[in-house]
Amino acid sequence: MMLWGLLLSPGKRSVTFCCLDLALISSRVLRCLIVYPWTQRYFGSFGNLYNAAAISSNPKVAAHGKVVLSGLEKAVKNMDDIKQTYADLSVLHSEKLHVDPDNFKLLADCLTIVVAAQMGADFNCDVQAAFQKFLAVVVSSLRRQYH
Repeated sequence: MMLWGLLLSPGKRSVTFCCLDLALISSRVLRCLIVYPWTQRYFGSFGNLYNAAAISSNPKVAAHGKVVLSGLEKAVKNMDDIKQTYADLSVLHSEKLHVDPDNFKLLADCLTIVVAAQMGADFNCDVQAAFQKFLAVVVSSLRRQYH
């Protein structure tokens, strides 16, 4: 399944979203559970998260990676109103799940690394800047309920 990626059109300053491998990225997007182990506390129902191998092979982690990427796809489809698109998700994470809002930035950083690894040389400075600006808006939208 293909989701979205960033391709900078030659000679243009616009970014188009298309073509990243959802299955590949979803299995790796939650690398923050490995890099930042304190984030595991929100995933107690996921079973074995004791080490990198367990996290990487955990089907619930991969499934949640797909959920995260599907949420980002909604943001792509609603670029003009990402804050409203994520309003309910912000309330859920703030009031029900009590997720530390700093974790959204950690996840965005990990996602940037995963996407850069998949795109290789195509993930140039312009693409990185656009991608990180997009993720900054997403993170801001998710943190909105916390203010």
